[in-house]
Amino acid sequence: MCSLHEGSGLLLLLVLAGLQIAAEGRGAPPCRPGFSEDVYKVVVPDITEKGQPLFNVRFVSCGRGGLMQFECSNPSDFRIEANGVLYAARTLQRSTLPVSPLLITASDAATQQQWVAQVTLVPRQQVQEGAVPPVMSKDLKEIAFPPRNMDSQLKRMKRDWVIPPINVPENSRGPFPQELVRIRSDHDKNRSLRYSVTGPGADQPPTGIFIIDPISGELSVNKPLDREHISSFHLRAHAVDLNGNQVENPIDIVINVIDMNDNRPEFTHQIWNGTVPEGSKPGSFVMTVTAVDKDDPKTANGMLRYKILSQNPESPTSNMFTINNKTGGIITVAAGLDREKVPQYTLIIQASDMEGNPMYGLSNTATAVIRVTDINDNPPEFTAETFFGEVPENRVNVIVANLTVTDKDQPNTPAWNAVYKITGGDPTGRFSVPTDPTTNEGLVTVVKPIDYETSRTYVLTVEARNEVSLAKGIHTPRQSTATVSIRVIDVNESPYFEPNPKFVRLEEGMMPQSTLTTFSAQDPDRFMQQTIRYSKLSDPANWLRIDTNTGRITTFAILDRESPYVKNNLYNATFLATDNGIPPASGTGTLQIFLLDINDNAPRVSPQEVEICEKPDPNAINITAFDGDLSPNAGPFAFELANRPVDVRRNWTITRISGDYAQVSLKIGFLESGIYEIPIIITDSGNLPMSNTSYLRIKVCQCDINGDCTDQQHIMAAGLGTGAIISILLCIIILLILVLMFVVWMKRRDKERQAKQLLIDPEDDVRDNILKYDEEGGGEEDQDYDLSQLQQPDTIEPDAIKPVGIRRLDERPLHPEPQYPMRSAAPHPGDIGDFINEGLKAADNDPTAPPYDSLLVFDYEGSGSTAGSLSSLNSSSSGGDQDYDYLNDWGPRFRKLADMYGGSDD
Repeated sequence: MCSLHEGSGLLLLLVLAGLQIAAEGRGAPPCRPGFSEDVYKVVVPDITEKGQPLFNVRFVSCGRGGLMQFECSNPSDFRIEANGVLYAARTLQRSTLPVSPLLITASDAATQQQWVAQVTLVPRQQVQEGAVPPVMSKDLKEIAFPPRNMDSQLKRMKRDWVIPPINVPENSRGPFPQELVRIRSDHDKNRSLRYSVTGPGADQPPTGIFIIDPISGELSVNKPLDREHISSFHLRAHAVDLNGNQVENPIDIVINVIDMNDNRPEFTHQIWNGTVPEGSKPGSFVMTVTAVDKDDPKTANGMLRYKILSQNPESPTSNMFTINNKTGGIITVAAGLDREKVPQYTLIIQASDMEGNPMYGLSNTATAVIRVTDINDNPPEFTAETFFGEVPENRVNVIVANLTVTDKDQPNTPAWNAVYKITGGDPTGRFSVPTDPTTNEGLVTVVKPIDYETSRTYVLTVEARNEVSLAKGIHTPRQSTATVSIRVIDVNESPYFEPNPKFVRLEEGMMPQSTLTTFSAQDPDRFMQQTIRYSKLSDPANWLRIDTNTGRITTFAILDRESPYVKNNLYNATFLATDNGIPPASGTGTLQIFLLDINDNAPRVSPQEVEICEKPDPNAINITAFDGDLSPNAGPFAFELANRPVDVRRNWTITRISGDYAQVSLKIGFLESGIYEIPIIITDSGNLPMSNTSYLRIKVCQCDINGDCTDQQHIMAAGLGTGAIISILLCIIILLILVLMFVVWMKRRDKERQAKQLLIDPEDDVRDNILKYDEEGGGEEDQDYDLSQLQQPDTIEPDAIKPVGIRRLDERPLHPEPQYPMRSAAPHPGDIGDFINEGLKAADNDPTAPPYDSLLVFDYEGSGSTAGSLSSLNSSSSGGDQDYDYLNDWGPRFRKLADMYGGSDD
């Protein structure tokens, strides 16, 4: 199509697929089947009646004949016949015309090949009002010329006008490049122009899709388009001269990619899971499956339809479910869902595009797994009509019998869990039937003691139900009720006292051997011939005795209410009753004796000991009386001073203050320190009153200004006793002895350390290493000697001393020893040489000295110690070149050492 305006302008030529173009040098193309045009624009009346033909679609079949089939994308509003004529399926008005283009699909039944054309319906009034540009009327199959005043309207229009979109089907097979539009400007008549396009798909990514001949202005598509990738392209056409100067304003070109059915539907999940309760009525919703199609959902290519291909298992019928073909919702269509028979169904669901057309649409499948959920449509049923059990009497929390049931519902669900109820045979509630959570059994349990003597058997009626009610229409069968027969076993029961405790009221003071009461027990075992014997279990005061056969209770001591074993006038004693059963059984009973008070206790003064000063101020002492009896055998009391000794009434006086209190006063102003005992006669108010002379001990002491006692007697009274003081003194003496022993031990230890001091510093002291042995042999030249001489001289017995004629020459003589110099306790290391010289001189002048090869004694370890002799002395050459000649100056004793260490080889 083209448009021509006043002055210069662009000439746009739309070249559509299948349109024959008269061009020089171009021959007729080969016959290719398809619509004569891919896009149709049809002017329709403002009101279209039902069945009115609208236009005839021209299809080039290339000899295919009647094998072609036509379909319309909007079958509710339009229908198309086999000859290609499009009819209105209902009355259409201008406002109800579809906005989106109408798609006409031609299909070859033999090759399954499809062709699609797009039809745009334009109301006639829009063309008459000028809403459609005049150039568009050339594209309409029905030529609509504008009104006569159109020319004047065109003169007032803007110079540039919007070109309608160009529609290009996706997935075109070519050949490429395929011409779409020819752009021309009226300025190309007098000069050469160059055409170009810009935008995505041309010079912007993705580049190379659209190309334009710069001289002819033909815009072509260079490759197949994919609507799912890019659905439309927005380009801009430019016209410039050879110098690059713009000669026309750019024209916007919109290229829409027409959808083709090239995508199969895809389910969002390959496996769908749903549930439906068993026994559901037809029409019950199960679940919804969903599939998506990448094709245009506004066209038949993306309009999906669902259907069920198969059902497994086909029980009770093959069509238990149906699916909404548009929404994918699955519902039940038949009754008979029973989980106990068919717990699960598997459906194969198909989704097809092209609105479910099996001939042209693409399809895909998914699996729907429908699980039939359980409802309580099966009541529990007992496995037996009667159950049996037995239980010993008086036992509780004992399981008597296990009741088993069967339930076809799903295990471990409220529809399967059993609840048991006793409906008969237990009016006193002695049994209960809880449920075992693991086995679902009923546990018949004794919850109250059972008496064999009362009832020997029990017959219970038990009903089993579920935790939830049965489904509507399901009735409880007879098998849901069972009978439980329970036999009671007789056991030896304990005797019991009646009443227990037994209450007795008696006056205190009952004499021994008096009968109190008979406290007998009953044996509950009426069917056993048994005897009962009695014994005393608890009698704190040991007042009572019970007859072992009759239970008669007597006293063998006086009952005293004032006894510490009586609490609140009650005395409790416990007795035991034992039968002769196998094994024996026993029971206890308590006897409570309420002792009534009698006047058997005389009153006593209280307090019994007080302190006052020598000059009391005040000089009065308040006293009261204590009586173990109760009123009226106690107060009020009468107080008076005794007549003896006579100085009591002379020095003291007593005045009654009230019924229970009196005041003792000193008549004189001074009383010497000491302890005074005042006899006071107190009389109670009992019937036959009792009197008692009670002594008040008064300690008179010297007091300070504060009125406190200060003498030694007060201190002794308030302080420690004699025993405590003696204990403290003994502890002090023992401690002093321990300290003294420790000091003596330390002194002795210091003396021992001083006795072991050497001639040299303690660091060089080697005498601590000298060991005392009982025997020690001599050298190789002195083997014949008496070993007893090696002993300490002090240890030699007098009678063991040998005569002089048989003594060895090297033995120490027995006459007095020469006086050798004594080493000081702490010598200075520098004095050691002087000490040795003095010792040598003394030894040289000693006529009793032993031979030269014997050890000289310079000092003894103790008194009279004899050292052993040295035999041969060998010397090594470790001395080196050291000069030992100075040893010759020490005397003849050291010349041997000088010869051995310092001498020549001779």
